[in-house]
Amino acid sequence: MKKLVTAVLLAAMLLSLAACATPQTTDGGSDGGTITVGFAQCKADESDWRKANTISMQEALSAENGYNMILADANNDAAKQVADVQGFIDQEVDYIVIAAVNMDGWDTVLKNAQDAGIPVILVDRTVNASEDLYTCWVGSGFKEEGVKATDWLASHFGDAEVNIVNLQGQLGSSAQVGRSEALVEAVEANDNWTLLEQQTADWSTDTAKEIMTTWIQQHDNINCVYAENDNMADGAIQALQEAGIEVGGDNGVAIISFDANRAYLEMTLAGLINCNVECNPLHGPKVAEIIQMLENGEQPAKSEVVEESAFFYNTITQEIIDARAY
Repeated sequence: MKKLVTAVLLAAMLLSLAACATPQTTDGGSDGGTITVGFAQCKADESDWRKANTISMQEALSAENGYNMILADANNDAAKQVADVQGFIDQEVDYIVIAAVNMDGWDTVLKNAQDAGIPVILVDRTVNASEDLYTCWVGSGFKEEGVKATDWLASHFGDAEVNIVNLQGQLGSSAQVGRSEALVEAVEANDNWTLLEQQTADWSTDTAKEIMTTWIQQHDNINCVYAENDNMADGAIQALQEAGIEVGGDNGVAIISFDANRAYLEMTLAGLINCNVECNPLHGPKVAEIIQMLENGEQPAKSEVVEESAFFYNTITQEIIDARAY
């Protein structure tokens, strides 16, 4: 009997030791388990573009692909977003991805991430911080987008007078800064261009419509709207049409927009938007690719500018629209 008990106890001890020696699966990617990514989104549903951007990240960093993506929506509150990122650091996630509300205010929390050994990937928007504090940036050349738009504007109007109103995105975001900067520089370089009004509509259709309605009442010579995203262009178009003003085409108020979401490319095809500059929102696959590079001990490029184009009312076709991914 004693021999039986001793044998049972010995077997139990061996099983216990074996269990202690077995590596435990964690959320970290280094042991082949799930990779936990904290995604600090500026505002997940602020526009059609942002919705596509959020979905792209969710699909690429899905559980099926080996990720646990935690989405923190800052609702365009810069202070909340910094707190969200600090929360990711406290949770000890494997990677942090940030679509920044504003460019400023990031030094301290990025240093905290660096000290914690957590790589930070910036998407869409850049930040005013040392490049040493983040791993890489994936996104668009916002000023270059603006230059594409102002180049079209110059070719469309030639030597004629151009009286522009500018519906800006959220002030301080790198998208707003780049697109506004391109316009201001073009106005300064062209004596026949006048910037009549410039105001943020925070990417919103309804806000843009309200502002545009006021501008129409104040100015009777507006012949160009430079709207820094599709939703604001839509709001401006609604205000102009309700005021009985011709929009787009060869002779109406020229409408410049950015993002090139499918619904607004349809409006470009219809002639309501004259120039729509693409801002590619599908950053998820590139972020996943960068994470896998880091997992393999490889170093990605510091900047990854996504490929983008521009679409014009007199050259776009239904075939081009149908071939689009968003």
